[in-house]
Amino acid sequence: MRLRNISGSREAIAESPYVIPEAELTQCPGTWAERFEKKQPLFIEIGMGKGRFIHTMAKEHPDVNFVGIEKYSSVLLRAIQKMEEEELPNLKFIRMDAENITDVFGKGEVNRIYLNFSDPWPKDRHAKRRLPSKEFLDRYDYILDKDGWVEFKTDNRDLFDFALEEMKERDWKADVVTFDLHADEELMKGNVMTEYEERFSSQGNPICKYIIRR
Repeated sequence: MRLRNISGSREAIAESPYVIPEAELTQCPGTWAERFEKKQPLFIEIGMGKGRFIHTMAKEHPDVNFVGIEKYSSVLLRAIQKMEEEELPNLKFIRMDAENITDVFGKGEVNRIYLNFSDPWPKDRHAKRRLPSKEFLDRYDYILDKDGWVEFKTDNRDLFDFALEEMKERDWKADVVTFDLHADEELMKGNVMTEYEERFSSQGNPICKYIIRR
């Protein structure tokens, strides 16, 4: 269960040098290269949780700039605490709802998008809120570079099956589809686990993954 109501979390986020202020977000499209020390490819994680995945990725790939997006303040606070313990110049955070990503990233400005163990929004009426939905794929299509791609991992088979169907509706193509990531030795090379992935896989739950592009 995600923690969502830690007292003072919003104030701490507003004061953090690692978080892009909400008031500046509409100024971000087209300027991301200027917001880091070096001009490098830009990878984003939508729904980063406590930040373990993206912090590890940024540490292992100093030649890439990373932006972590999380809408829950109390969860984002955990990622900020990781940065306070180990600062990385190529990682920044945003607190926002992912529905607004086309207001924050310019056309073709992002090189890769990670979706890790996203909220399944199980009720049919909420399908368009699911991060691998066709509505979100349209948003990714706008912000991704022409050679960019989306990587999605989940232990929820229903959500993964939904994601595969949505991909086809928007004519995205799959480079990789697996229903048991951890059984694939080649795909596991360089795999960075999230907190959820470590927990679910230790319980014997197979992890599904796709890599798709237009």
